[in-house]
Amino acid sequence: MQIQDLPYPDPGVPDARSGPRFLWWLWRNQLGGQLKSLAWGLLHFVSVSALPFCVGLAVQAAVDRSGTRLALTGGLMLLCGTGIAIGDTFLHRTAITNWITAAARVQQLLARKAAQLGSALTRRVAAGEVVAVSTGDVEKIGWFVEAVSRFTAAALTVVVVCVSLLVYQPALGVVVAVGLPVVAVAVLPLLPRATRRADVQREKAGRATELASDTVAGLRVLRGIGGEELFLDRYRRASQEVRHAAVRSARMWSLISAVQVLLPGLLLIAVVWHGIGLARQGRITVGELVTVYSAVMILNYPLRHFEEIAMAYSFSRPSAKRAARVLSLERSTATDGTRTAEVPGGDLYDPATGLLAPAGRFTAVVCGDPDAAGRLAERLGGHPTEPGRSVLLGGVPLDELPLDSARTAVLVQDKDPVLLSGTLRELLDVPASGAVRAEDALAAAQCEDVLDALAQGSLNVTDPMDARITERGRSLSGGQRQRLALARSLITDPEVLVLDEPTSAVDSHTEARIADGLRRLRSGRTTVVFTSSPLLLDRADRVALVHEEEVVAVGVHRELIDGEPRYRAVVTRETDEEMAAADDSMLLDALQELEEIEESA
Repeated sequence: MQIQDLPYPDPGVPDARSGPRFLWWLWRNQLGGQLKSLAWGLLHFVSVSALPFCVGLAVQAAVDRSGTRLALTGGLMLLCGTGIAIGDTFLHRTAITNWITAAARVQQLLARKAAQLGSALTRRVAAGEVVAVSTGDVEKIGWFVEAVSRFTAAALTVVVVCVSLLVYQPALGVVVAVGLPVVAVAVLPLLPRATRRADVQREKAGRATELASDTVAGLRVLRGIGGEELFLDRYRRASQEVRHAAVRSARMWSLISAVQVLLPGLLLIAVVWHGIGLARQGRITVGELVTVYSAVMILNYPLRHFEEIAMAYSFSRPSAKRAARVLSLERSTATDGTRTAEVPGGDLYDPATGLLAPAGRFTAVVCGDPDAAGRLAERLGGHPTEPGRSVLLGGVPLDELPLDSARTAVLVQDKDPVLLSGTLRELLDVPASGAVRAEDALAAAQCEDVLDALAQGSLNVTDPMDARITERGRSLSGGQRQRLALARSLITDPEVLVLDEPTSAVDSHTEARIADGLRRLRSGRTTVVFTSSPLLLDRADRVALVHEEEVVAVGVHRELIDGEPRYRAVVTRETDEEMAAADDSMLLDALQELEEIEESA
């Protein structure tokens, strides 16, 4: 896989049982790129490590005054230099490719999982953690995946050099062969503590990110209650905790770096000390001493990759653990389905509550519990939060349809819809039947003032469709965001449209016009609206009252408001005392009227 070939046609099915298993799965799925990186890494590191032997041969040739051997050594050094340049160039190229493709695979997996879970994702995982996984954690995971091949090349190079020194000069080669493993594994006792400190840093950073996200999202509310400084102080404390944790983690890594510098230096001193004694005794030549000395010095370069792989694993392990936790989440229902991809039509029926939305009709649902209403709306769209009996559309269970087909057939607009940043034209550029124009949808949702506000708030924009919407539409009021989201839903023109409190943030006059526009634009289409607004309820063809997750009354608004006390309590917000008082008043009026009739008789 090359960078220009991204995204992956299919990122695969990850092994999300644990963080290390997920990292291993990523590495196996990039085996071709890893082998290329390993080959170029071996060429680079072996060429670098061969330079000391060339230097030793050149020194010995100069001592022996041999021009032929000196020229031959120069040719070998030129060959090594060419290998270093080519190997380093292509090693860097393949390593970056492995890094980016691994990160892209993880991002595709996370995006696919988010699409599968829908709104259930943020209920099961904190929003800040999702942001941390899809941004910083992705880079750390890609870093470890690409570092493995370079570390393997460095480790093989160290083994090759040790064996070569043993063959070339056994007396000094033994010292190097014994000392290098000690140098390589000396930092292992420090890694667990460094890893723990890195985990603490990542955890605190994730909490700070979540707090910052919540603060920015609620800035309008915070300003209204004067709570900006309170939350800013909380974020300052959280960021200071992150800083302290980062400093503690950096101290441990600096200690590891110091060990990586100190021990090779001590090994170099030992080799030189022992080599000088052997040279004085005449057991080795000057060229051999220079060769071994240069080889030990140059080995510091591949040994640095031992420290890098330790750091990469320590930083990527908690990141992979978080990613695996998100990727291991499953829907309560399957996504593939057992039926062929089709978009059925007909009545929408929920066996669990007995709710029936006739095809082509405007059905309103009144539910006293907002949470229960949200769960029912999600179940009607084929997004149940827990396993249960499937909703039927035209007699076809939505759970048996492929997820794409179910979502095409039934569109659910949440109570708190999200507007993505970009232009209004991009916001309304959604998969649609083409039967509803953007102008008609905006008019039905009463977005005229929203268009004017967007045009006035954007520089050098004459067409409101080219005006930019900020992140989550924070520059707009709640009612304006709600109306734009409704227009976006109307443009899609689904077979069934489920709206959860679509007008809760608008005034009554606008709500009445939206109700008329919604009924007109959705004529002949199945529309289900969860609401307690009398303006919407009065325009519905059919109203269903859901009490304790069961339909207890069905009719039209005026009939239910007169004959169903539970319906009247939800719609008019009357308390039990107020209802009792009203009944007593009606009884007194009736008795008084009866007495007047008797007196007149």
